[in-house]
Amino acid sequence: MPLVCDQKEPSSLEPLVYEESCETTAEKTYPTKKEVLAVIPAECFERSLVKSSSYLAASLVMTIGSGLLFYAFVPMTWHWLPVWVANAIVVGTAATGCWVVAHECGHRAFTRHNWLQDLIGFVLHSGLLVPYFSWQRSHALHHARTNHLDLGETFVPRRDTTPAGQAWQQWHEAIGDEAFAVFIMTSRFLFGWPSYLLTGVTGGPARGWTNHFWPLRPFSAELFPGQWRRKVWLSDLGVLAMLGLLGWWVSYAGIVPVLALYVGPYLVVNFWLVLYTWLQHTDADVPHFEDDEWTWVKGAFMTIDRPYGGLLDFLHHRIGSTHVAHHIDARIPHYNAAKATRAIREHFPHLYLYDSTPIPKALWKIATQCNVVTKAKEGWKFVGSRDSRAVAAD
Repeated sequence: MPLVCDQKEPSSLEPLVYEESCETTAEKTYPTKKEVLAVIPAECFERSLVKSSSYLAASLVMTIGSGLLFYAFVPMTWHWLPVWVANAIVVGTAATGCWVVAHECGHRAFTRHNWLQDLIGFVLHSGLLVPYFSWQRSHALHHARTNHLDLGETFVPRRDTTPAGQAWQQWHEAIGDEAFAVFIMTSRFLFGWPSYLLTGVTGGPARGWTNHFWPLRPFSAELFPGQWRRKVWLSDLGVLAMLGLLGWWVSYAGIVPVLALYVGPYLVVNFWLVLYTWLQHTDADVPHFEDDEWTWVKGAFMTIDRPYGGLLDFLHHRIGSTHVAHHIDARIPHYNAAKATRAIREHFPHLYLYDSTPIPKALWKIATQCNVVTKAKEGWKFVGSRDSRAVAAD
């Protein structure tokens, strides 16, 4: 089974050939943040409102246009359910591009005008029932503490030294890899994103239970200090406005069109968000760190680029194939990220992580092997079940 550190290159980037052998984390030396940023060409940080807007327009046209085409030519009846499932996949996959543009707005990568990108991000994320400013805050912490076992945000694994980690591992051992993988994928793809927004599940244990809509008790207030609480309420107004619009749509046209044209694509968008986030920082060979070992640079380089193919790279603005560069500096627009990736890969080949494993196979590997971490030579690595360890040994 290919390792993350196998330096096979993504076809969408100019390939480089490395002769050095793969190094373990313990043998790696890490540069400073300043040294990493110094190797990225200055033009990679240039943000063009015209260029960014063109990608936004393309995502909007593909999302709205594909939905209108289905609505115009496919009868709105249950007999056509398979076609409406296909509609959900097509429209939801296109709409994920809109989510990624809003994500760039939250990182200040869309334009130099903060008021404009906040307006665009607020509208787009509210339309997808995401509280924009609340997410902006938690996502900034995800970047600030990537792969930190206590202060990280999103997909922070359980340690095998904790009661929760031990119970999780025992359950995995009891039902086996296949059943556990099916359960974990189903629950995360269907409920993972709203569960994170509502309870902070998979967030770092240091902050406890959090809620992106309610920054007060009974939830922890640490995620939204000071002025961020006001921004949470503002985010809620955007989501409430969208819910009101959906309620009006149901009262006017009935529930079926809303299920077919909005709820189905919404679930597909959530699927892509969970898939990308899960695979970007999780692999059997990629460690997580406690505070005494963690550094910002080390955390940023614990990010994995993967081969999503030309179509998904186009539709989703390279969110999965240039994510290392995104974690080095999130201000880099996606249309400059491939160039930044080449520079990072060329100067730090022993640190840059790219896994050429096809996405379905990588997902299955992670679902079966990457659920609880144990102390390793450096950091904490996923221990897997007895079955998965036996397969890996073979």
